[in-house]
Amino acid sequence: MTLVEHLKEIRYRFFVCAVVIALVGVAAWIFYPHILHFLQGPYCRAAPRHCTFLVTNPLDGLTLRFKIAIYGGLFFSSPVVFYQAWRFITPGMKAKERKYTIPFVSAAVVFFGAGVVVAYFIFGQAIQWLQSIGGNALVSHYNPNQYLSLFLLTMLIFGITFLFPVILVALELVGIVTPIQLLHGWRYAIIFITIASAVFTPSGDPISMLVLAVPLVTFYFMAIGVGKLLKK
Repeated sequence: MTLVEHLKEIRYRFFVCAVVIALVGVAAWIFYPHILHFLQGPYCRAAPRHCTFLVTNPLDGLTLRFKIAIYGGLFFSSPVVFYQAWRFITPGMKAKERKYTIPFVSAAVVFFGAGVVVAYFIFGQAIQWLQSIGGNALVSHYNPNQYLSLFLLTMLIFGITFLFPVILVALELVGIVTPIQLLHGWRYAIIFITIASAVFTPSGDPISMLVLAVPLVTFYFMAIGVGKLLKK
């Protein structure tokens, strides 16, 4: 393909992604009450008697609905976006590269989704711990926009960090690190994972930090085993 043909191809893929994101965003706007109720779940599990949101600005409701429409459009249309990106880069790849790319992309999607799911179920425990720190004299009524920002950030960080084993296996395959090197450095890896979990956990609570650190340590040793198998 010529440069002009590549630019046309990019424009077409981008147009398809933009249309799908917009349509899914409209659907998220329509189903806003259901999506908000779903996102409110961890809050209600932590404080079942008073899990209503408090707004202090007349524009908060509109802002929240726009946020959910945008985030919902991006999240639920992500399979189409990934597919369009894949269709764009596939023609320029060799057969061996395609052989490894499909399993790695699939694994990345699965691990990222697993991180998001874990974050959703642990977020209620994080809220409960944060409320207990303040004491019984405080009655919590959160601003929905601040709650949503913290919640989505937690899910994003958990999703990204759960890609850790996929990245390690990729580094092993290209020869940057070896399974033996990773095995010899397991003590330093555990220390690094623990510190990183404490730093990057948005809520700062020990429960979320522990839930993030333990799987990452497990993934570390799993990546060593997978790297050994793929090297044979």
